Amino acid sequence: MSFPGPTENQAKIVWMALTAFAIALLIAILCAFVWGLGQVLHVLSPVLWPLAIAGILAYLLDPVVDFLQRRNVSRGKAIIIVFAMCAVVLAGFLASVIPRLVTETETLIADLPKYSRTVQHDIADWISRRQFLDQWREKFFPSRQTVTNTPPPTTNVPPDTQEPSIGPAPRTPEQSLQTRETAWANKISESVLGWLGKMLPLLGAWMLAQVSRVASWAGTIVGLAMVPVFTYYFLQEKTAIQKGWTNYLPLQESRLKNELVFVLNAINNYLIVFFRGQVLIAFCDAVLLVTGFLLLGLNYAVLFGLVAGLLSMVPYLGTIVTIVPIIILSAVQFHDLLHPIMVIAIFSMVHAIEGFIVAPKIMGDRVGLHPLTIIVAVLIGTTLLGGILGGILAIPVTAALRVVMFRYIWKKPETVAVAA
Repeated sequence: MSFPGPTENQAKIVWMALTAFAIALLIAILCAFVWGLGQVLHVLSPVLWPLAIAGILAYLLDPVVDFLQRRNVSRGKAIIIVFAMCAVVLAGFLASVIPRLVTETETLIADLPKYSRTVQHDIADWISRRQFLDQWREKFFPSRQTVTNTPPPTTNVPPDTQEPSIGPAPRTPEQSLQTRETAWANKISESVLGWLGKMLPLLGAWMLAQVSRVASWAGTIVGLAMVPVFTYYFLQEKTAIQKGWTNYLPLQESRLKNELVFVLNAINNYLIVFFRGQVLIAFCDAVLLVTGFLLLGLNYAVLFGLVAGLLSMVPYLGTIVTIVPIIILSAVQFHDLLHPIMVIAIFSMVHAIEGFIVAPKIMGDRVGLHPLTIIVAVLIGTTLLGGILGGILAIPVTAALRVVMFRYIWKKPETVAVAA
């Protein structure tokens, strides 16, 4: 028996259903891939962290090494000279900034209760001087009248009318003492056994956690010790990597391989622009903010300036995170409105200097990732992939997506501008 073919409307419905199923399947595969990538990052984070840090340092130090190499210095010696300069700068930074940073951090932790009481007192004082707030509070939250509960009257029963208590025969003092000792022994043994039954698994879990923590710290220390080694080899093998990395692609010479080489080069250019430019911009922001806070006479100026500058590697994140605490601190410290306004003015001036002077000098005409794109990518990466490493990994993934979109979807291939 032959069935009639579907009508035009039925065929549309069938194809729409198949399309929706295919889209749902692709979304499920993408979610599974993201979940699996997050698990892999969690497991391999001790290995990936040193490589990521070494890669960023190689991006930052490569221009200096190239500069020395152009002055007829061998590349190996140039790398050693750059490492020595970085060691001297880092030692000077640690000797000059870290002690004050530690002191300000300890002072801030010790003074937090005092600042909290001061803020509460100021808010209570401000509310007490506004009578309309009391009227509104009485209107919406009227005070309740306390109701005294009188105890019920007790009835006195004559002793003669009380019923005699029925119970077992009284025991001798020796029997009572022996019973109490037996009960106490049973109770103590049950308590000890129950406590041991509860504590032994907890003790085992605690010891396993301490061993894992020691192993994790040991792995972290070993990884950090390997960062200079990785950085050295990244810088030393730069020329060989640039000339021969295409040979390691598992593709034959074809148009597909040329397209893949173009896309990877474009991604690398975007990453160079981001890491070199954004780290230098963050350093300039930190210097400007610390200088402004010190001139303002703000407590913990070095601490808040360095934190805001460090977080500025993700555009505007340092300002978003630190501006409210700094405004509150300035208001509590100086008890006026002028200093919080000056804090806002300092942040505004720093961003103006960054936008009109620092960023154009550092970035030049090169096209990097948009600040909003970086913020969204870091937030999505830290949420889906987990932790800071996921946020860092989200930056090259975003650069890859941007290159692919502008190469094949939003622009024609011949009009694509590649970052220098």
